Amino acid sequence: MNSPAEDRIRILNGAPPRHDAKYVLYWSQMNRRVEGNHALAHALYLANELKLPLLFYEGLSCTYRLANRRLHTFVLEGVPDTQVRLKALGIGYVFYLRAKRSDLDDVLYRLAEDAAIVVTDDYPTFLATRYNARVQEKLKVQFLAVDSSCIVPMNKFEKREYAAYTIRPKIHRLLPGFMKPLEMPLLQQRWTGPVPEFHRDVTRDNIANLVASCEIDQQVAVSTTFHGGASEAERRLKGFLARNLKRYAGDRNQPAAHATSNLSPYLHFGMIGALDVALEVQSYGIENNHSSEEYIEEMVVRRELAFNFARFAGPQVECLSSLPDWVRKTLLVHAADERSPCYTREQFEHAETHDDIWNATQKELLFRGKMHGYYRMYWGKKIIEWSPTCQDALETMIYLHDKYALDGRDPNTYTGILWCFGLHDRPWVERPIFGQIRWMSYDGMKRKTDAASYLREIAYIESTGKDPFTVQ
Repeated sequence: MNSPAEDRIRILNGAPPRHDAKYVLYWSQMNRRVEGNHALAHALYLANELKLPLLFYEGLSCTYRLANRRLHTFVLEGVPDTQVRLKALGIGYVFYLRAKRSDLDDVLYRLAEDAAIVVTDDYPTFLATRYNARVQEKLKVQFLAVDSSCIVPMNKFEKREYAAYTIRPKIHRLLPGFMKPLEMPLLQQRWTGPVPEFHRDVTRDNIANLVASCEIDQQVAVSTTFHGGASEAERRLKGFLARNLKRYAGDRNQPAAHATSNLSPYLHFGMIGALDVALEVQSYGIENNHSSEEYIEEMVVRRELAFNFARFAGPQVECLSSLPDWVRKTLLVHAADERSPCYTREQFEHAETHDDIWNATQKELLFRGKMHGYYRMYWGKKIIEWSPTCQDALETMIYLHDKYALDGRDPNTYTGILWCFGLHDRPWVERPIFGQIRWMSYDGMKRKTDAASYLREIAYIESTGKDPFTVQ
């Protein structure tokens, strides 16, 4: 029997498996879920092959960039779900909260000392890519990374794709082989070992106190709208299918219509898998005679184009240098163009511009921790227009996502930001500041979207602290 993740594996070091081991270790960095997890499935497969139990390790540290109460809370809200589901399968679980910089920083290495093999997530941005590079030679045991984020594995593409139209036919050719439910192996040796002393119990009732104990930015409020966890992700998916799939094609670019799935925070933190979402959408669409084509285009083609970009851009995923030649040339020609108005990062952060639509999009990020995708394009274009330089604009966009967005630090984030500068787009009519890069206008937003309803909605959240669409 072959591993269910056969096409998704990368061996990260040259160390052999340990023979006198107590378990196989799965280090969950970005796929914080039990179901539909190819990395966990491969760890289960290895544990059965080696006749060993499986230990699932998940951690949360105070040391990541702009660590704050919103992000910490969202991650911790997913822990009780994970613990219950793992216990039912006989898989051991360790959760470590590094609350202070003085706390232990070697938990992974301690757990790896008794592991036959360490399996983790193959993810091209944020902490996983840095940690995997940093620890691979320090581990004295075989270290594997498995792609459980994409439907068509990243390994299937040998180069960076230029745009959606170049990757689309390749994905559609491969998709039938991967658009199938993942069958998770049943663990043969149940976990009976002790819980390490550094394990931290997380319950619904103690999350706020745990977050308050951490050396992080406590000023970033929790989301008005989104709560973490696999159960919450599954609830939102069911709501999307029942209420929104039938109108997704026509209304997805209307922020006030609330026709999207709002699953991006859960996909980013791996609390639900893209494969499971796509299969559910496709099946529900067939059964109820709703088109799923538009949603599958976004979930598979557009999202996996972003992962392809992040994989091959490497450290340049956050840099203007990764833009196409034509973009960098046109930006250089217009680098000295006058910017008026011109705002500081603090003015952007506090939504203090002259543009009421732009201010509302920024406030949506501040309150909800997520922006509607169509208005986020406008948000980014205007930051370019109103920043001293394109480099300032890029840094502002990344900073605001890192600090406030529950779906930030993601391949989709960096691709979406750089799309505002021309990535995966084509040249348009020449204009000041933008050169040949696509421009978006205030009047265009008012003409194409129900901006008035959106402005009222954001104003209501601002005045009451409550989101009328939290049930979505």
